[in-house]
Parts: sequence; structure tokens; C-alpha cells
Amino acid sequence: MLDRRYFVVHCLFMTAVISIMAADQVRAAEADDEAAAQQKQQELIAVLESDAPPQDKAITCKHLAVYGDKQAVPALAALLPDEALASWARIALEVIPDSAADDALREAAGKLQGRVLAGVINSIGVRKDAKAVDVLVERLKDSDAAVASAAAVALGCISNATAAKALEQSLATAPDAVSSAVAEGCILCAERALKDGKQADAVRIYDMVRQADVPKQRIIEATRGAILARQADGVPLLVEQLQSADKSFFAIGLTVARELEGPAVTDALVSELGRAAPDRQALLILTLADRGDTAALPALLQTAKSGPTAARIAAFRVLKQLGDASCVPVLLDAALEPEEVLSSAALDVLADLPGDDVDGDVAARLGEAEGKTRQVLIQLAGRRQIAATVPALIKAVDDPDAQTRSAALTALGFAIQFRDLPVLIARVVDPPADANESKAAQTALRVASERMPDREACAAKLATAISSAPMPAKCSLLEILAVMGGSTALEAVGAAAKDTAPELQDTASRLLGEWMTVDAAPVLLDLAKNSPDAKYEIRALRGYIRLARQFTMPEEQRAEMCRMALNTAERDDEKKLVLQVLERYPSIDMLRLAVEAAKIPSLKNAAAATSLVIAQKIGGSADAQKLLTQIGHDPVKVEIIKAEYGAGTTWKDVTAILGRHVRDFPLIALPSSSYNSSLGGDPVPGIVKQLKVQYKMNGKAGEAAFPENATIMLPMPK
Repeated sequence: MLDRRYFVVHCLFMTAVISIMAADQVRAAEADDEAAAQQKQQELIAVLESDAPPQDKAITCKHLAVYGDKQAVPALAALLPDEALASWARIALEVIPDSAADDALREAAGKLQGRVLAGVINSIGVRKDAKAVDVLVERLKDSDAAVASAAAVALGCISNATAAKALEQSLATAPDAVSSAVAEGCILCAERALKDGKQADAVRIYDMVRQADVPKQRIIEATRGAILARQADGVPLLVEQLQSADKSFFAIGLTVARELEGPAVTDALVSELGRAAPDRQALLILTLADRGDTAALPALLQTAKSGPTAARIAAFRVLKQLGDASCVPVLLDAALEPEEVLSSAALDVLADLPGDDVDGDVAARLGEAEGKTRQVLIQLAGRRQIAATVPALIKAVDDPDAQTRSAALTALGFAIQFRDLPVLIARVVDPPADANESKAAQTALRVASERMPDREACAAKLATAISSAPMPAKCSLLEILAVMGGSTALEAVGAAAKDTAPELQDTASRLLGEWMTVDAAPVLLDLAKNSPDAKYEIRALRGYIRLARQFTMPEEQRAEMCRMALNTAERDDEKKLVLQVLERYPSIDMLRLAVEAAKIPSLKNAAAATSLVIAQKIGGSADAQKLLTQIGHDPVKVEIIKAEYGAGTTWKDVTAILGRHVRDFPLIALPSSSYNSSLGGDPVPGIVKQLKVQYKMNGKAGEAAFPENATIMLPMPK
């Protein structure tokens, strides 16, 4: 048999060649002239002819695949008997565009034996050297099965008349170890014949392989070819495979049915669908789907109506691809069945079935439907967002059946238009007694509001409704407004946050604190200063700081927000949150704010540390140094004597790494908050570590230790 290991290795080699070719071709394109390329080749040939180690010669062969021409052939051919280097040499010989490479391979094929011979024959096949046919025919009888198999496949690659004849003659007599390769060669010849327009020859060769005593896989491959080569006349043979008890032949039948064109194939699949076993019907249906032939629609509808469960579900899904409004009755009946897996699958297909005529059919049926059918159509009206069903849905929200009312409300959320929005608003403002129905109304109004093309007009309707709504409904409307966003919604929620009602203050201040756009900043700041209840001032201020921390904005705006937050905050907790923002967005303006904050006694240490972090990140400019002197941080000279990172008995020297991050300040800012990332890895995985530092500051020696990931602030030595 063909040496499959060589094939795998060869593929890996060729992948490497492609990579090197891509890089080397760029370099070759940049060469000054042809002389430079020739010089490169001579240097490579010299390596092959030298006493260089095998690994150097192997890489040289790969480069000759780019630079080599007939001049390189003798040096490469000399390596063909070498088991360690033969495959590398063949990589270059296979791509050298000169007949000298063919001559060398043919000559080697007449002299070599064993694995290296099989490899040479493989390369002859790759080059499709017709002059090698006589040599290959002789090697087809070789006692070494690997050599004979390689010759068979190479003959198939060449595929001329002599090669095909030799393979056909060998098909019946080849040893078991070689028969698969001979069959493969025959199939390659048949493919070439078909490509050349010799249909009869292709059919004859394919049929020979099908009838030969060769491995099953080759018979399957030949069967596929025989059907495709016959074209429309291959349908009976295709049907034979579809009726085969052997799963492999049934599978190749399905594959070919996807490849072979023509209505006769669809007819054959439909015929088989009517008599196939249940476990095969679904596979036939999927094949029909891949063919995309609407002529199969009647058969698919019949299967969807009365076939086995698996086949019905498969048919449902195909109807989504091929179907139209004519499929609605069958799918609707299935959606009403008690078996959940069937009803759910049918409903999903109805929801996605393409076509405005389907929407019209659903709308027409909904007006007359009753009972469970009506509930299913209500679901479809919502899932398909059918505007024409809105009048029927509005009527259904007053249905005596609670389940129908909830379903109608849910559907309205997806289908209702702006002009009918008051229907849902009324259900939220004056909620039903049933808790599920009330929740459905709120959800529907939120979904509908998010769908409205004019968000501001929709928000205005909701804001107006707040004034007359009971307290729970007011809060629900505020929640919906917050989800919508926009200026009108923000104004309404901001007003509610200043209402005298505690419930509104609580809901609105929470929603403002979670607002997802920066335009809420003025509203939050105003609330932080003027909330009717002091306990919501902190919530508003934290929401304001959150906007400064999380959202994109100009540097000047962020700095101003931080300034306002520091001036407004009464507690150190919020002021420290502002310091975090300053560190996160370092600039000279943020440094000024940190220095200013350091004048607050309770913030002195924290603000001083923040100042150093900012200065470290933005660099020690004259302005930065001047600001730092205001809080007692004159520039200092820091020298790292020794730094170790680890735990127990395992310590890693990080002196050089830490030293690269030293500036003119006691604070050392690493590129990451993780010591492991910044200091070159984790020396003791799973253990809490320390960073030990010996240093000099302004000439005075000091030592300090820092827990893992702590801020590195070197104390001033005494």
C-alpha cells in the first residue's frame, strides 16, 4: 500500500515550503538582478555539496524550492538515496520548472529500492511525468508493496492511455496489499477521461473498479464517479445506492444526489422518501433541502403532515427553506398537536416562513379563529410582527380567557404601531388584577417602546402617563423610560428623582445611577447637590463618578467632572473614588486635581500616592515636578540595588526588570497591576508572593517588602 506516513510528512513539508516561499519570494523580488539570484543558488548548492550537517542541508533544500533551477538538480539528485534527506531533496525537485528534474527522478527510479524509491515515485506522480510511464509500469510489479502502490497512484496522476491500460490490466491481478492503490490510480484515470470529455471511457473504468475485488472505500469512490459520469442516465444507479442496506453506499447516494443536477434526481429522492425506513427519511429530506428544488414541496408537505416524528420535524425545517403560504395549514395543524417537540418545531417554522402572503394568511385566520388555534395564531402574529393583526390582538386583550389575554399582550409588544401605543400604556397605568397579565403588559410596553422609530415621541407619551398613574405603574413607566434613554426620558426620570414621593425618588435615583449615556451627568450632579432626601445624594454622586470613570469623553470634560465631584463630595469614600478616576486617566489636569485633593488632611496620603502614579505615567515634566513639590515630593534619585520576587525558598531576581520602571519618584509604576505579568512570570504558582527591594534613594540605602500586586512606594530611608 502507499506509504501514508510519507504522505502526511510530505504535506507538512509542503506547508513549510509554502511559508518559506512566501517569505523568500518577497526577498527574491527585492534582489537587484538575476545575477544576485544566481549567486544565492550557487551558495545553496555549495552547502549541499559540503560536509554541512543534515539539518543544514534540509533547510537548504527548502530554499532551493524557491531559488533552484536545473543547475541545482545534480546536487539535489545526489541526496535521493539518503533516507534522512531524500524527502527534503524531492521537495525542491518537485517544483523546479525544468525537465532536468524529471530526468533525475526517472534515473533514480531505475536504481533505488524501498522507501526512498517509493518517495521518488510519489514525486514523479506529482510532476505528472509522462516519460516515466514505462518505468512506473515496470515498478507496478515490484515485490515491495509500498513501491508498487506508489507506482499505481503515480500512473493515475499521469493518466495517459498507456498508464490507464497498465492500471486496468493490473486491477484484476494486483496483490491485496496493492489493489487499493491500483484502484485509486484507475479512478484518477477515469476522472481525467471525464475531464477530457471521454465520458464512455470514464464510465467503463469506474465500472471496472466497482466490480473488482478491491477495498470497499475504492468501490464507493468509483460508484460516485460512475453515477456522475453517466449524468441523467446515472439516476438508476443512484437509486440503487439509496436502496442499499449498506449505510456507506446509502451515504454516497445522498452525497451524489446533492451533486447531480436535473429533475430526475429530485423525482428519485421523492420516490424513495415514500418507501424509505423512518431513520432514512429525515436524511432524504435534508438532501432535498440542499437541492433547493421546489418540485419536492408536495412530498415534503405530505411527510410533514403524516410521517414519522423525526421525518416530520426534518420536513418542517425544509419547508422554512422551500415553503410558502401553501404550507401554513399543514404547519398550523402540527403546531396544535399535543406532542411538544412537534408543535414547537412547527411553530418555529411558521414564525420564520418567508413571504408577505404568509403574514396575510395568518392575519386572515386570526380574525376567525377560536380556542387553541387562536392562541397559536396570536403567538405567530407577535413573532412575525404582523401589523395587520393589531386590531385582532387589541380585541384579544379583553378575552375572557386569561391565557389568551396574556398572549395577546405579549404579541402586541412586537406588532403594535405608535398610534396604538396608548392601548399598552393603559394596561400598565391601570393594570389587570392577574399578576401574570400585569407583568405581560409591562413587558409588552417595554418591547414596543424600544421598537418605536421615534423614541422621543414614544418617551413623551410615557412621561405624560406618569402623572395619572398609580405609584407602582409610575415606577414601571420610569423603568421603561430608562431602558429607552434619550433626552425626554432623562428629563422625566430626573424630575421623578426630585418628587416628594419616596418611591419615585428611590426608583428614579437608582435608574439615573445606572444611566448608560453621559448626558445624565448634569442631572446626577444636580441631584447630588439638591436631592429632597440626603440619602439619595450619595447614590447620585456615585452615579456621576461612574460616568466619569466608564464612558468615553473629551479629557477636559472628564477633568471638569472630577473637579465637580471632588467639590460636591462630603465623604472621603466618594473622594477616593474620584482619585481612582484620576489615576485611570492620567494627565496634567488630573495631576493638578490630585495635588489639590492632597490638601485635604484626611486625603493627604491617598491623594499624594495618586499624584505620584499620575506623574509616573505622564512623565516628570517641569509642570509635573512643580506640582509635586506642593505636596512635598521633590524629585529623588532612585537606584535599585537588588529586587527579588517569590516566596519561601524560591525567589526570582527581578532587579533589571524593576530598574527599567524607575523614575525620579519613590513610586514605581509597573505596566500591569499584576506582578506576575510585569515581572516576567509566576515563580511559585498558587502561592502568595512578596517583592523584596534593596535600593538607594538620594544615596541613602533602604529596604522594603511589598505583598503581591501592592503599590510599590519606596519609603524614604532614614
